[in-house]
This record gives sequence, C-alpha cells and structure tokens, in this order.
Amino acid sequence: MSLTQVSGDVVSSNVIAQALTSNTVPGSVIVNNSITAQQIANSSITPTQISTVANTQVIGAMTNIGYGAINSIQIAAGAVGTSQISANAVNLTSQVVGVLPVGNGGNGFTSNAYYARLLIVAGGGGGGKYNGGGGGGAGGVLQYQSYPLTSGTGYTVTIGNGGAGSGASQGASGQNSVFGSLTAIGGGGGGGADTSSGTLIYGLSGGSGGGSASYSAYNQTGYGGTGTSGQGNNGGGGASDGSTWRHGGGGGGAGSPGHSCGGTNMSGGGTGGSGIISDISGTPTSYGGGGGGGCYYPGASYPFGGYGGVGGGGNGGANNAASTSIGATNGAANTGGGGGGQGGSGGAVGNGGSGIVIVAYMGPQRGTGGTITSVNGFTIHTFTSSGTFTA
Repeated sequence: MSLTQVSGDVVSSNVIAQALTSNTVPGSVIVNNSITAQQIANSSITPTQISTVANTQVIGAMTNIGYGAINSIQIAAGAVGTSQISANAVNLTSQVVGVLPVGNGGNGFTSNAYYARLLIVAGGGGGGKYNGGGGGGAGGVLQYQSYPLTSGTGYTVTIGNGGAGSGASQGASGQNSVFGSLTAIGGGGGGGADTSSGTLIYGLSGGSGGGSASYSAYNQTGYGGTGTSGQGNNGGGGASDGSTWRHGGGGGGAGSPGHSCGGTNMSGGGTGGSGIISDISGTPTSYGGGGGGGCYYPGASYPFGGYGGVGGGGNGGANNAASTSIGATNGAANTGGGGGGQGGSGGAVGNGGSGIVIVAYMGPQRGTGGTITSVNGFTIHTFTSSGTFTA
C-alpha cells in the first residue's frame, strides 16, 4: 500500500500491522489510539516516524524500539513515561537530559549531582605530663576520591580544635571535625601519671590513640590508646627501669602507630606515628602526625624527647633531676598533629593541632564556602574554621 493510497486519518481497526510496510505511514496521520503497540510489528514503523508523537498517541509497551532508538530530543517532559522505557532502551548518559523518576526504568539520575575529592582531619590530642608523658594522638583523617554532592545542598562543616596539653597529667583529646554526615574523630590525649596516688594514666583512644606514660616508682609500664579503624592508629607504650628513668610512648599517626620507647635509660621518648600525604590542596601535604613522647632521667644529663610524626606532630619534651628541661612543642595548626608529651614537672607540654576540611572538584566554581582557590583545573574550598559548604 503506497502513501498515495491513504487519505484522511487512519482509524482503529482500519489498518492492521501486516499492512504497514516501512515508511508508508507518516506520524502526522496517526491519531490518538489509532494504532496500538500490538499492531506495530518489528521495524514496521521506524523511530524517525514517531518523533513528534506525544505519549497519549502511543499506547502499550514500546518493546520494538531498541537501544539508541530514542534520543534526548525526542523525550520531552512527559512525552514518554518511564513504564514505556525498558532496561537499557535509553542511554541515560548521553540520551537523557534532565531527570528520570525512580522506578519503572528510571534510576533517579539528575544532572545536579557531581563528585568531589574530600579531606576531613580532626583535631590532634594534647600531650601528657609527668613520668615520661605520652605524646598526643593525631586527629582522625578521612579521605574520599569521588564523594557525591548535590547542587544547592548545604553541608555543615565543623573544624575540630586540638586538645590541650596537660598541666597535671593526662592530655585532653582533640575535637571531632565534621562534613555533613561524615565525622573524623579527635586524637586521644597522651598519658601521664598521678604522682600523689602513684596511678599511671594510659593514653586515651581517639582518631589515633595517645601514647602512654610510665611510672618507675611503681614499676608500671603503660599502653597507648586505641586508634579508630580507617582513620588512625594506636599510640605507643611507655617504659621504665622500675626505679629511676621513665619515658613516654609516641602518639599514633594517621599512617602508622606511635613508637613505644626503648628499654634503656638513654633511649628517650617514643617517636610519634607518621601521618599521610594528600595533594588535594594542589600541594602534597602531610596530615595527622602523632606527638612525640616525653622523657625523664634522674641524673644531671638526659636524653631527648621523641620526635613528632611527619604530618604536624609536636616533639616530646625532656626533664631531669637538676630541673633542667626542654619544652615539648605543639602539633601544627590545621594538620591534626598530636602535641608532644613532657617527661617531668618542668618544661612546656604540647597542645594538639587543629583540624581542616578541604573539598576539591574538577572545573569552574560550583559551590560556595571556605577559602576558594583554583589549581590545575580544580576548584578547591579550604575550611580552617567552621562554616557551611553549599554545593
């Protein structure tokens, strides 16, 4: 049947599928419900002939339209219901612009979603004091290489402060850092000792655990605090000879555990655990180093406190019977480094370093919040104080 043989509209039951050969009936003459899906045999009507037909004019399942047959131009809002799109019939990546509802073939994909790199670092723990004084544990570190963000959504950002170094015994733990529903745990405080009761105080658990002190007069050797899985590591243990010298363990780091101090009088405090390196800011930077352990030696000389871990960990302090001391140092700001422990009553003890949150995504600026920079094609939002990131 040729095109010149059809005049007027084609109505239901007047034309059967066997009478439809390729390209003989244009879409413009197909009125509402004239031809059902059962009457359209495979390849009888090509996709190009349906390009202007609204969804009310094509009923039934569109099982005969294969992959790639319908492009984004042909799917206007509501033109083809999701129940008519079978699995794999429409390439969501290149053929659909906008949103398909969830269910019946849609997966909720929206062009408003994009992905970003994300770094969350909590505050480091403060160092402990007396009888070796353990180093503070590093703040927990979370990293994501492809974290989903939704345009227009606000994500609360909280930057954790570092814990205070102890003025008496045990250091304070660092505060948590938060991005939306994600939380990095503050580093555990370094251990110390209660000289009045002879009680040894172990390192606290946290993102990374604080190092422990020791207590020679009571022949006690402490154990470091426990780190949080996926965020940090355990603190190191303290050691003593049981009568004279006592050294503290290093705080745990995001990359490795704190070192337990050696078993000799001149071995000094344990080294803090190492942090991890991230280039999310555009420059490779280490975050989450543990604080070094302190040491005490009763003679006129003394060994040095443990070094802080790479990634902002503070160095441990040292003290001797002659009241000569080397002060511990603080964890570096915005690294989550643990503070150094102090071995005796004299000399400073280290505070933990504050945390940081960084969001980075490819392309021009899409979000707001934090300090915004552009490096190597990435837009970077850096938060050193609490606020809101709006995607």
